[in-house]
Amino acid sequence: MNSTELRQAALFLLAMRDAQQKMTGVRQLAIRWLSGELSLDTQAVLLSPLLIPGRPKKPELVPPRQVKRRSMVTHEGRAILLHALVHIEFNAINLALDAIWRFSDMPPEYYADWLRVADEEALHFSLLSVHLQKQGYVYGDFPGHSSLWEMVDKTCGDVLARMALVPRTMEARGLDAVPVLRDKLKQAGDDLAAEIMDIILRDEIGHVAIGNRWYGYLCRERNLDPVATYAQLARHYAAPVLRGPFNLIARRAAGFSEAELSVLVSLADEPTPNYIAP
Repeated sequence: MNSTELRQAALFLLAMRDAQQKMTGVRQLAIRWLSGELSLDTQAVLLSPLLIPGRPKKPELVPPRQVKRRSMVTHEGRAILLHALVHIEFNAINLALDAIWRFSDMPPEYYADWLRVADEEALHFSLLSVHLQKQGYVYGDFPGHSSLWEMVDKTCGDVLARMALVPRTMEARGLDAVPVLRDKLKQAGDDLAAEIMDIILRDEIGHVAIGNRWYGYLCRERNLDPVATYAQLARHYAAPVLRGPFNLIARRAAGFSEAELSVLVSLADEPTPNYIAP
């Protein structure tokens, strides 16, 4: 990777097919940025290669309903769950890189924020990949789905829609799901996986907060009401219908307003517990 400009380097890494090389490249890119080696051109309109994101040949991508069930009872079932989490983190690396290269004319802090997200997602990918290997499996051994990237692709034409529907919707669902998965892994005796999930929840609160930060910024710039605009965008882009229970503590920590949380609670189909964020 010879580029010394951040957004061009992010596009190069996004197109990279090898998962481990992408992860390593992202972590190195973050170091180079912090050391001042990289420039930033916020005005450049970059052209993407035909095939993004770059993905390895495996895992096979199938509709979500065809992904194997993740039973906690068997060793393979727990491995399938870990594999699904590795796949989520791989896609999360790609979505952060896409947010960097694709959208021009944002403040410099926007690009620094999304590089931080990419770096932390790369760390999560590394931690989970190593743990999966200790179980006798590698990334690609089981099928995966691409529903997260599908929303990234849908919102490629508008940074406001991207901030509303990817970090604040798709990724925010992880705030609700991670504590439940963490407890299941802990009960199954996988203490290390549970510790990794604690790290992921801590960092994901920050990632969703970044989405909230820039969604709020864009709403102010465009003189839009955040709550009403979110509802309009969710309908227009056919975002997934959100269902409870919701992790209200984590969502508050990530910057959701009480007005937004009130709407969420009204959608909950079961009581919403007060999960504790680490």
